Amino acid sequence: MFGRRTCLVAACLALAALALPAAACAAPTVTVTAKIVPIPVEPSSPTSKSYPHTGNLLGAGAALEALLTISGTEYDGFPSPITNVVIELPAGVKLHPQGFATCPAAILESHEVQKCPKKSWAGPPGEVQGEVRFGAGEPVREKASIRAFFAPGGEIAFFTEGTTPVSIEVLATGSFSTAPPPFGPKLTVPVPLVSTVPGAPYASVFSIKGKVGAAYMKGKKLIPYGTVPKKCPKGGFKGKVQLTFLSGETVTVNPTVPCPKH
Repeated sequence: MFGRRTCLVAACLALAALALPAAACAAPTVTVTAKIVPIPVEPSSPTSKSYPHTGNLLGAGAALEALLTISGTEYDGFPSPITNVVIELPAGVKLHPQGFATCPAAILESHEVQKCPKKSWAGPPGEVQGEVRFGAGEPVREKASIRAFFAPGGEIAFFTEGTTPVSIEVLATGSFSTAPPPFGPKLTVPVPLVSTVPGAPYASVFSIKGKVGAAYMKGKKLIPYGTVPKKCPKGGFKGKVQLTFLSGETVTVNPTVPCPKH
């Protein structure tokens, strides 16, 4: 039997062959808003105080907060499931993974993230909203938490956990490389597909909200994981986000963060 992705691609090709532009397969619509914020002292706590002199300041340590929203109807009336996320940060952003505790791979892979060292948290808990379905039944909303951890090899692991109406545990691990100018650090995160029961459609994601950023003290010196560039180009810091979906489309969004006022 043909898989769902094969059917979707075949449908698009058939429509193109029939020259029916009005019925062409549309890609999901993606929006991304981002801002540079102060670094929490205790990343494992959503109410933590922040380190002073961090945030949207040139050359300062900072955390990145982002909200990603997705809309579409190409997957049985819902957005197509995400299969890959690529984030390219502005040139001049410096990452310093050395010295941070990491959560062992065995703990991450067993989904026992409550055993991860507190100092391995890469940011406070975030939130994922989506839609899940039980076989041919009605779709239901699912709200899940997402937590980021420093992982071995300089990677970052994202653990998503939902409990109602269905239990969901998903581990996605991102690796870093360097993007071509005008960008700098590049994070690539393959995203596993999630199904509630065998044969059911995969879960669709509507929004992801999260924050990544941490620091530690070395003597009297603050060592941040991420540092804001020392110069800001005209128009602000420009980033790049690429989402690839199960239906085959890749959508690119270029969020901009305003330059610091001072």
